[in-house]
This record gives sequence, structure tokens and C-alpha cells, in this order.
Amino acid sequence: MMNKNQTLTVVIKQLTSLLSILTCTMLFVSNNAIAQKVKKTSSQPVVAFEQKPGDLTISIGGKPFASYVYEDPKISRPYFAHVKSSCGVQVTRNYPPKEGDPKDHATFHPGIWLSFGDINGNDYWRLKSKVEHEMFVEQPKGGPGSGSFTVRNYYMTADGKDRVLAELVKYTILIRPSGTLLLTNSTFSSDAADLAFGDQEEMGLGVRVNTKFTVQYGKGHLTNAEGLKEGEGTWGKASKWVDYSGIIDDNTVGVTIMPDPGNFRPSWFHTRDYGLMAANAFGREAMKQGEKSAIVVKKGEKFELGYGVLIYCKPKGEKTDVEGAYQDYLQVLKD
Repeated sequence: MMNKNQTLTVVIKQLTSLLSILTCTMLFVSNNAIAQKVKKTSSQPVVAFEQKPGDLTISIGGKPFASYVYEDPKISRPYFAHVKSSCGVQVTRNYPPKEGDPKDHATFHPGIWLSFGDINGNDYWRLKSKVEHEMFVEQPKGGPGSGSFTVRNYYMTADGKDRVLAELVKYTILIRPSGTLLLTNSTFSSDAADLAFGDQEEMGLGVRVNTKFTVQYGKGHLTNAEGLKEGEGTWGKASKWVDYSGIIDDNTVGVTIMPDPGNFRPSWFHTRDYGLMAANAFGREAMKQGEKSAIVVKKGEKFELGYGVLIYCKPKGEKTDVEGAYQDYLQVLKD
């Protein structure tokens, strides 16, 4: 018969053994989870970059995705051109427009861009004032499922002699369940003077879509989060997202603009059946939503704007859950 000390020793040994088993089990589960996560990440298509003078070519899984053009003799602001979906179908209008494309606003609407028709009286949307690329603050970095780069731009006066503001913008490309998600996050500031963002239609993030799935020239539709349709229904309306999509060959392709809910206010949408959609949080009067407004950023302060752009492709007959993709975008913003 064991005395109390012997009994206590046996109990301690049993507890120690049990703790060791539990620890090993937890380590196994944790390591397995990490391994599965690594396996899942490594199985994603690789986002890669190839830098050329004035142009950054982006590929996904070895296939072309887009060109980020930051020096162009005809377009004096950066933009994304020839943006393609995962099935290889281009979702933006050709630049320059080709036969079959409408030729309007060829240099104003080159693909996907962020621009403004009025900052301190300077018009960058219509290329009357220049946005100069200064440098890559963070060099392009790719990998399985994601890639990113950060640039600094200077918005110049119309005569090109003075800087109006500096823009630090990070671009991120993510492979998500619904498609390819392009994130833009810009921070604007000026140490020289206050900034005033004016009230116009041509303000914010714009996309000019492939002519083949426009409402006017192709087999496409505009739809916002409230279910309103086409330019007539979606123009001037505030919404958390607007989708432009349609059928090309045997695929349903589309582009969705999703303004960051952390922006200073929701965006109204400048949408046209000929193929344009732009998220515009500035043009309250221009979008017929109230009195004229000016967004003033004080000297030395920072002003941030963010957007998500979803590019997707599905076999004909299959639908993309755009609202689900928006919820995924919100989760990405939290991570």
C-alpha cells in the first residue's frame, strides 16, 4: 500500500505524461495547419513583374494580367492598360482603340486609372496638368497569390513648374475566390498649400471596359448593389459597388468597382452605357446629389482614398456572386 507521498508522485507522473501527450498533439495540429496553409498559398498562381522603361508588366501564373504605365508621351498620368481576366479575355478597352472600338476619350480612358478634373484648379483627368512618376518607393514584389508595389507621384501645375501635391500609392494584386482583386490605396499631402478637390463628374477611380461587353455596343450590363441597371439606373447613385459585365464568346467576364468604406464618404457613380464607370465621392452637385462641395485638405495634413477593383471570368451561364466578393473585399481590408 502506497503512502501519501508515493501516491502524489504517481499522480504527478501521470499528469506530466498527459501534458506531454497534449503538447505533442497541439504541436502536430498547429504544424499541420501551417503546412496546409503553406500548401494552399504555394498552389496559388504566382504574381510576377517585369520592369521596362516607363512600363511595369504584370503576369499571373505566367499569363499576362496588365501593364502599369507610368511614362507615356500621350497620357500624362499613370494607368493600367490591357487588363485581362483569368481566362485571358481582356476586360478593358484597347489602348489605343482598335477597329470596332469607339474612339471617344482615347487618352482620357486608357484602362483603369485614378484621376481628378479639379484639384486647386488643375485638371488631371483631361490631361491639362501632369502627374509625374517620381520613383518606386517599394519595388515590385510578387509571389504565390499576391504581389504589390508602391510609387510616389507628384501632381504638377498646368505649366509644369510647381508641385501641387504628393501622392503615395500602394497597388496590391490578390488572387481571390471570385477573381483577381486590384487594390489601390493613395495618400495625398502638400507641404506648400491647402488642397481643394473640386466638384465635377470626372473625379475618382475610373474603368473603361471592353467594347464587347458594354451596354451600347456589346452584350453587357451595368448593375449596382441595389439592383439598379444600366447607365440610366446607376448614374449619380451612391452604392457600395457597381459591376459592369457581359458575355464574350463562351465566357461571362466583368469588372466591379468597390470603394473602400473607410473613404471620407460613399461614392456616387458616373456610369455610361458606352463603357465607362467611375467612383466619384467628390461631385455632389455634378452628380445631382446636393449643393456644390469642395473637399479641403489642410497644408501638412494627409488625405486617403482606397478602392478595390475585381476582375473576373466564368464559363457562360455561371454567375459571379458580386455581393459575396464585396464581403470578401471587406475581409481583406481587415486582414
